[in-house]
Amino acid sequence: MSFPSAPQSPVEAPTCYRHPGRPTFVRCTRCERYICPDCMRDAAVGHQCVECVQAGARTIRQPRTRFGGRQRSTTPVVTYTLIALNVLAFVLQMTLRGVGKQLVLWSPAVADGQLYRLVTAAFLHYGATHLLLNMWALYVVGPPLEMWLGRLRFGALYALSGLGGSVLVYLLSPLNAATAGASGAIFGLFGAMFMVAKRLNVDVRGVVAVIVINLVFTFAIPAVTSHLISWQGHLGGLVTGALIAAAYVYPPSERRNLIQAVATVIAVAVFAAAIWWRTAQLLAELAL
Repeated sequence: MSFPSAPQSPVEAPTCYRHPGRPTFVRCTRCERYICPDCMRDAAVGHQCVECVQAGARTIRQPRTRFGGRQRSTTPVVTYTLIALNVLAFVLQMTLRGVGKQLVLWSPAVADGQLYRLVTAAFLHYGATHLLLNMWALYVVGPPLEMWLGRLRFGALYALSGLGGSVLVYLLSPLNAATAGASGAIFGLFGAMFMVAKRLNVDVRGVVAVIVINLVFTFAIPAVTSHLISWQGHLGGLVTGALIAAAYVYPPSERRNLIQAVATVIAVAVFAAAIWWRTAQLLAELAL
């Protein structure tokens, strides 16, 4: 004798683990949790949930530059930022009266305690032509160096080159000279480009030609050098940039980070000692 079977209830569909009100039969291929269309992320095989995609991204090592440091993108962010800062400083210099006079490198003011002039002078320029020439050079030389060195090292190289130029100006320029311009930092990039190109076995003849032409222009035109061009700033930046770049690119990979850090600290210490010595000398002279 048979009895009619009881009506079966429909099978309840699973729901998304993030959105309980949304039925779905799709599972994440990594954690196997159910995911709705809003939580699906395409994967090599099937779909993954948001959390598994994020967890996977954290395990992927970012590409490193040729000489240490992580290459987060191919956009030369530091180069463009430096150009923007120089342009902004020039606009302020042209629109706000007295800004240039308060920020240029003038040795008696530095000796009087206005050490910030050693930095701010590298962002000021005497006219639009002066600015455009320096920014064009930065636009050309900056991106490849930033790509090879990474943002942190490139930024340190630029800063130390600019400071190296300012320190040599402070040590050797006449007391009545007011100096400004990013040329010290730009010449540092020239020197660094030579060192990096040599390390990578890249043809350096073009870089050498640019350096020689700029040095000839710096030293061979007395009427201009006495007013606009600071050979001290150019030479100080060039030597600093070349030495720092050599310390950044030539050490063996297993000790590279340590040597790079030590070289940076030593450069800052040397500059600090030179500034202290020159300040003491100038204060003694001005007191007479």
